[in-house]
Amino acid sequence: MNKYRTHTCNELSKKEVGSDVRISGWVNKKRDHGNLLFIDLRDNYGITQCIVSQENKYFSEIEKIQLETVIKIEGKVLKRSNDTINKDIETGEIEVSINDFEVLGSCKELPMPVFSDQEYAEEIRLKYRFLDLRRKKIHENILLRSKVISFIREQMNEFGFLEFQTPILTSSSPEGARDFLVPSRLNPGKFYALPQAPQQFKQLIMVSGFDRYFQIAPCFRDEDARADRSPGEFYQLDLEMSFVEQEDVFNVVEKLLINTFKQFSNKKMQFDKFPRISYEDSMLKYGSDKPDLRNPLIINDITEIFSREDVSFEIFKKLVKSGSLVRCIVTKNTKDKPRSFFDGIDKWAKDQGWAGLAYFTIEQSDKEITGKGPVGKFFKEDALKELMKLTNAEVGDSIFFACNKKNEIEKITSQARNKIAEELKLVDEGTFAFCWIVDYPMFEIDETDGKIGFSHNPFSMPQGNLENLDFEKPLEMKAYQYDIVCNGIELSSGAIRNHKPDLMYKLFSIAGYTKEQVDDKFSGMINALSYGAPPHGGIAPGIDRIVMLLANEKNIREVTMFPMNQNAQDLMMNAPSEINENQLKELNLTIKKRN
Repeated sequence: MNKYRTHTCNELSKKEVGSDVRISGWVNKKRDHGNLLFIDLRDNYGITQCIVSQENKYFSEIEKIQLETVIKIEGKVLKRSNDTINKDIETGEIEVSINDFEVLGSCKELPMPVFSDQEYAEEIRLKYRFLDLRRKKIHENILLRSKVISFIREQMNEFGFLEFQTPILTSSSPEGARDFLVPSRLNPGKFYALPQAPQQFKQLIMVSGFDRYFQIAPCFRDEDARADRSPGEFYQLDLEMSFVEQEDVFNVVEKLLINTFKQFSNKKMQFDKFPRISYEDSMLKYGSDKPDLRNPLIINDITEIFSREDVSFEIFKKLVKSGSLVRCIVTKNTKDKPRSFFDGIDKWAKDQGWAGLAYFTIEQSDKEITGKGPVGKFFKEDALKELMKLTNAEVGDSIFFACNKKNEIEKITSQARNKIAEELKLVDEGTFAFCWIVDYPMFEIDETDGKIGFSHNPFSMPQGNLENLDFEKPLEMKAYQYDIVCNGIELSSGAIRNHKPDLMYKLFSIAGYTKEQVDDKFSGMINALSYGAPPHGGIAPGIDRIVMLLANEKNIREVTMFPMNQNAQDLMMNAPSEINENQLKELNLTIKKRN
């Protein structure tokens, strides 16, 4: 028999009443009722209430015990009276009367309480993460993460995928984010890179003749932190399939995500079949390629209205002539909203650094349609009718609009769409809304240097007849690249891969790479593709973001066991840290400090 416990802290019920038991765990909470002391004992599985009376020889000793001390309790299971049953815990119908106890692990004064989910400063939570992880909500988040990963593994096995592990020490890639570099002791002056993703390796697995691969893969990128992105490292469900087209990948991933989200959440699925939205349409209608489809608001381009003579809004007309666009958001039946609502949205836009949002409400009186609001007077009735036709607006609706260059207007309207929906409470928080963003451009112009570069994944297959691709018009070229988005969060990017070396050389030459550079940077990949590569494609949904959505958390740190802070520092383990001279000498390195 285990000397520490006969039962865990969630196992005891009315069936054990009268039994002698042994349980161990942390002192979660104490309640002193004078001649009776209540102890909530907690382990990984749950909580059991234990009691000790003043007559017990251990009473004074237990009374002084520090919260979070690890103890072993031996005692008898008692049935609680009906008025003291606790329905919030699995052991709520019983309690354990303490006969004997032993301290297994003492505890110093706590820097933060464990028994509550009160918010504490990030620095304290990360420095004492082992205590933070004992708290109910975050402990359950990490347990959820484990269950989700196990479920995904089971699903992938059922779908016929095999799990393989790819190298952690690899070569640096010129594409994507910054690499984490590891100096080589045996090869002085040379460096490994930690993989940003197993991209090349999973393609090589397909070239090696394996048909369906997956891995819960650690990935490493030297990126700044965001609410939905950890600095340093993250995990993704990496998968790749041979002899597939885009729809084959979609079918597997949709089935996996629907099964996973239905298994671990009671929220509704807005779509049983995920909508396909082209990148171009997504940027127009939502101002982003990560749209939250729970938000019903749609962005419309109304630039053409400002070429009409019956529109006298001269500020926008001049901007349009210089190449700016005008886009708007229609809010349905908001005629009765107070002026403060509209002015509040305009002020919010100015606070974000924009020029503000113009607006008016469509009204009808004596059969005449007018615009009520600061700029409504600049639109004659015919112009308003045409505007209503373009945007599907009706009398009683309001229109917010802004004018700027394409990239800027997309940012403005995307943020405004979210803000307006928030103010009007239009988003259904009890829903998951998935969609695919497809038809990404193969190339784009870099805003900083004006050069053509890959817009997404350089190893993607271009769309169209491969024998007749127009390489003279690279910005018109679309790729079989796709993202999957849920509730405005990008879960993953993927693509059908380019498995033809000659085509790859041509595409990389458009982005400024010579054949020699491609051979040097991607030697393993380009060499392998030259020895008979199957058509293949894949995707890599982010595990951290999936769990974040399922746990209904806004920050990825709440579902990561040992996260870093915003500066990519592990406050608990004091990483990164300096290394000594002997270590530097072994690695043939010297540190040159900046002046």
